[in-house]
This record gives sequence, structure tokens and C-alpha cells, in this order.
Amino acid sequence: MARVKVSKTKIWVALICLLLVFYLLVMLQRSFTLMFVSPEWQAKAMGAAYFVIPFVAAWALISEVLFGARTEKLANILEAEGGLPEDNLPRTPGGRIIRAAADAEFEKYKVEAETAPDDWRSWFRLSCAYDAAGDRKRARKAMRDAVGMYRAH
Repeated sequence: MARVKVSKTKIWVALICLLLVFYLLVMLQRSFTLMFVSPEWQAKAMGAAYFVIPFVAAWALISEVLFGARTEKLANILEAEGGLPEDNLPRTPGGRIIRAAADAEFEKYKVEAETAPDDWRSWFRLSCAYDAAGDRKRARKAMRDAVGMYRAH
């Protein structure tokens, strides 16, 4: 029998997702109550507007969970190939990466991504470098690009 390794983080993510789904179901129930039980037109309008929120939140939840799962899949592939960037950057006593060291390391991965723009591996490593340098927005964009390239091939 295969043994599944589940991290504490995955358990917390699952619990938070379950809580969010419960909350979204309660929101749907409340929106129906406002739309169909309340006699005032203002409550009906508010219920109709309130009805849309759970669907937007469900879409965001699903897309984020899929993004995380796909990112983890790519990380596992790179780890098996020995291609994950090493986490050997110097840190402050509080555990934060020293920004100057991250910026210097970033240049290496930026050049790698520029020389191999169609390789998802280089974009994955560039995403890790962006994250280490503290630029989360570009890190997520680079990781989305890496996932897209992987899925396209």
C-alpha cells in the first residue's frame, strides 16, 4: 500500500478551502433569501448582487489551488532532474534573505531565461529568483509563464 506524504501546509490549505466553501454556500443561501423571501425591491437587488460574489470567489479559489498544484508538479520534476536552484543565499538573523545577495543571484537566472526563452525550467528558476529578491508580482508572472510553457509542450 502506497503511503501518501501530506505536509502541514497542505492540511491547512485544505482546511481553509473547506471553510471558504462553507462560507460561500452560506452566502448563496443568504442571497437566495434576500432575492426570493424579502418583499423589498432593494433587498432583492442586494441579494442579486450578493449572488455573484460566491462564484467569483470560487473561481479565484480554484485558480489558486490549480496554480499551486501545477507549481508543485514543476518543482518535483526539477528536483528529480537536479535542476532546482539551491537555497544558499545569506540571511539576516531573522531569516530574511539579504537583498543584495538575492539581486546578484537574480542576474544569473535572468540571463538564463533570456538565452532560453522557451524553456519552462529557466522561467521556473527565474521565478524563484524574483521571489528571493522580494518581487512577488513578477515571481508569480514568471511562474505562470513556466506553467504555460510546460503545459504547451
